[in-house]
Amino acid sequence: MNIRVDAVKETGVALVTLDRPEKHNAIDLEMAAELATVWREFRFDDTVRAVVVTGAGGRAFCTGIDRSVEVPQPSSPYSIDDPLLTIGPKANDLWKPVIAAVEGMACGGAFYLLGESEFLIASRDATFFDPHTTYGMVSAYESVYMAQRMPSGEVARMALMGTAERISARRAYETGLVSELTDPGEAVPAALRAAAVVASYPAEAVQGTVRAVWAAGEGARARARTHAPHLIALGNLPPARQAELFGRGRGRSGFRLR
Repeated sequence: MNIRVDAVKETGVALVTLDRPEKHNAIDLEMAAELATVWREFRFDDTVRAVVVTGAGGRAFCTGIDRSVEVPQPSSPYSIDDPLLTIGPKANDLWKPVIAAVEGMACGGAFYLLGESEFLIASRDATFFDPHTTYGMVSAYESVYMAQRMPSGEVARMALMGTAERISARRAYETGLVSELTDPGEAVPAALRAAAVVASYPAEAVQGTVRAVWAAGEGARARARTHAPHLIALGNLPPARQAELFGRGRGRSGFRLR
């Protein structure tokens, strides 16, 4: 199992942990399926009234798709198979509040999870970045999600700067991506405390509020997502070329923290 679920029965909060620390909690096909199953099962568990999602190990919340995973693609330029499209709670029809607790790196495909969380709590040593353009890929779904959380100029800079620049937790807080900063190692306890407060309120009112906030950006998000498969098909380099760029990039150690 790549996902750990710990339920705090007395508070009604479940802690979901991405548990591949040796891979910086990168998501393979098995983990993607497990996440979808967890969210869908929570819909039927009335003892769970709020959820905290985090990554194991402290070095990374999640670094997106595992680069070793091969995902066969249809030949049509009008469709794309993306296993990350179903890893989030909203994609699985869960309207219980989800709070993300971020320690270390959160990048690329991690934004699918962050984008479907109600709010983020991060330690001061957390960093956020989007490596897609560096490796010849279009940042499509990731940018759509972040455009709902940050000013568009900040999203554009993060996506276009690729691996050359990381957004500090402080900057993420200043731009609205993060709602609370903690000392290192304290993001999960802070998120659990917030989730316990929310879980103590009437579930119907809480879930209705979650749905209302999501609905506020749903139209724009849905319209933008319809373009994503075509932009990816047109703009992504062939996988072999991506792999070559990725191999070069792994040898670089420098980046600018903003």
